[in-house]
Amino acid sequence: MSIKGNKGEWSEIYALFKILSDKFLYRGDENLNKISNIIYPIIKVLRNELNKKYEYSIDSELDLIIVSNDDRELLKISIIEFAEKAQFLLEKIKITNQTTFDIPEIEDFMNRNYCYSLKANSSNKKDINIVIYDPKINQASTLGFSIKSQLGSPSTLLNAGKTTNFIYKINGKLSDEEINQINSIDTRQKVRDRINIIINKTGDLEFVKTEQKIFENNLILIDSFLPHIFSEILLKFYSSRYSKMIDLVDEIKKVNPLNYDLSNNHDFYTYKVKRFLTDVALGMLPSQVWEGNYDADGGYLIVKDDGEIICYHIYHKHLFENYLFNNTKLETASTSRHDFGKLYKENGDLFIKLNLQIRFIT
Repeated sequence: MSIKGNKGEWSEIYALFKILSDKFLYRGDENLNKISNIIYPIIKVLRNELNKKYEYSIDSELDLIIVSNDDRELLKISIIEFAEKAQFLLEKIKITNQTTFDIPEIEDFMNRNYCYSLKANSSNKKDINIVIYDPKINQASTLGFSIKSQLGSPSTLLNAGKTTNFIYKINGKLSDEEINQINSIDTRQKVRDRINIIINKTGDLEFVKTEQKIFENNLILIDSFLPHIFSEILLKFYSSRYSKMIDLVDEIKKVNPLNYDLSNNHDFYTYKVKRFLTDVALGMLPSQVWEGNYDADGGYLIVKDDGEIICYHIYHKHLFENYLFNNTKLETASTSRHDFGKLYKENGDLFIKLNLQIRFIT
């Protein structure tokens, strides 16, 4: 049975081949540009396949990749062959217009190298384990990285679900007829249109809580004001033309809904949102209790649309945070699948749910 995957999933195999053939990871700046003079030498890549652990070690002197299992050498392959297969795979990914597809030539090479699957466990933010030489501590470190690709559709940072719904109480009065009229709006931007009518008619939406308590407590663990900050960001997104995270936070700062003391120019909102984005990127899931432990303890690898791979190492946290902040946006997910965007009554009060989904811009 052939291996099939989408562009993002095939990008994980491309990243494996590319970093082995490059022999280095290159650090990126906050705008996704490569910093050529800062590199991390790669010693080996670790993969789990069919309940076995395989090591892909780099022998730079002989230009070979050595594949082993339980300290037993299985085969040696030229680094040039990995480079050729990486380039071939890149071209195949870029030209295909299929949602999912197979690449038999690459599958044969994968199988020959004890590589049988495309994607890591989806419950974990870590896509690849790499042993790099770490100049900060002058020794090798094994680090997990999450892989994001620009070769296909932009990846999500925070996936939508009922777990990411925020509940608001409508404090103004609306008749049953008005409620039905608002709920019947079915335009392309129906949630935004509904919210703007609600604001115009009542002027008052009050954040109550998130639909799922685990997500709310995860937010509070990161920062006690995050539930309210993101309730304001969501309202701004659904009632304005802004969608980029950096723009939404700038708008919130102007209003300062949490009444922070800004007399000394403390950038409270930006700082707290960056912390949230980083925790989501490296491990936090809305449906699971967050204990602050990063799955992707190395950081991010970005496969750029030209095939270049950029590394955001967690040691350089400010660059990583700025990258996330500058390159993410909010978007509207499926209202029917995630049950949000309609007015509803409960114990005589009127409410609406808004959903938080965050996607990379490119």
